Amino acid sequence: MKGRDKTEIFALCEELYRSGYMEEAFIVSTWAHLLKDRYEREDIAVFRRWIDTYITNWAECDGFCNHTMGEFIEQYPEYIEELKRWTQSGNRWMRRAAAVSLIVPAKHGRFLDDIFEIADLLLTDQDDLVQKGYGWLLKEASRKHTDEVFAYVVQNRKAMPRTALRYAIELMPKDLRAEAMKKDR
Repeated sequence: MKGRDKTEIFALCEELYRSGYMEEAFIVSTWAHLLKDRYEREDIAVFRRWIDTYITNWAECDGFCNHTMGEFIEQYPEYIEELKRWTQSGNRWMRRAAAVSLIVPAKHGRFLDDIFEIADLLLTDQDDLVQKGYGWLLKEASRKHTDEVFAYVVQNRKAMPRTALRYAIELMPKDLRAEAMKKDR
């Protein structure tokens, strides 16, 4: 890969995705992330198309979005606004990608307000894999922002599906988990 330009590598990634094999999708996730020092703003169009066209399961979505999209957003945070638009997609993987693309930045304590906005946009999504995605995002945000995520969960627990709520509180202390799960939902 070192001697190849990004355009050529992206073309190879596209060829791998077209195969339909998950193992080859994982190669794409690895190669795309290894290019992180060469990302440019225009790459969002390629990444969006790949997610919308080729991602067909949660493992492919998470493998690509956690690292490639997470790194891209760290470099170009203005594209969080695009992630918010993805929450309205008819494609479940685009909606999940909107959340799981911020997993790594969330672990570092970044973008909390945007994380809550994405969770708001996905709050009542009926797809369990989307619910698990934004619940996971809230869980990772709770590593650095336990009080804020707890307050968010308690405020929204009547509307939040149980699947998302349970993911969101997973890392919290036992007393906070019990409070969040109270039956007055």
